[in-house]
Amino acid sequence: MDAEKEIWNKEHLWPEELEVLKSIIARTELVETTKWGGPVYTLNGKNVLAIAGFKNFFTLWFHKGVFLKDKGKILVNANEGTTKYLRQWRFTSKEDIDEALVLKYILEAIAVEKAGIVVTPAEKELVIPEYLQTQLNADTALKMAFEAFSHYRQKEFAEYISQAKQDKTKQARFEKIKPMIFEGKGLNDKYR
Repeated sequence: MDAEKEIWNKEHLWPEELEVLKSIIARTELVETTKWGGPVYTLNGKNVLAIAGFKNFFTLWFHKGVFLKDKGKILVNANEGTTKYLRQWRFTSKEDIDEALVLKYILEAIAVEKAGIVVTPAEKELVIPEYLQTQLNADTALKMAFEAFSHYRQKEFAEYISQAKQDKTKQARFEKIKPMIFEGKGLNDKYR
């Protein structure tokens, strides 16, 4: 018998308050669905917003919130430095909900989605550790084989070497990945 997959459902923490938000959202063309164990509202299959309850607050998430005007400076980045586009509006009581203002933000979020603004994650800069760069510079064939990998796989190799603290560990790790690089196998391909 398979263990039931645990879902993230925090609606029980703020049931009345979340119902108020749901009633406002219901006035729009958004379609309610369940993703990640909670209510998510979509337009033509694209995520526009979600609601959730947490221990100390309940929230309205805007998937492309960074593109909203947010004149009232209400929206917050829940994970500064990591989250790029998602913004949330936090509430701590039913009285915090200004229905007209919430509806205005929701309609703006719908307009952003209809405008076709696409969120594309930026590639992080590839930083090759000195030890690996020295090895690549010393072996042209190895360097060419390494450069044939996607940015993501190059990054996996680079991080694997850079995470080693001691030179002997760096060397041991390099000896492990060198044949993989020549064979065109990524560091974590066997797990994919």
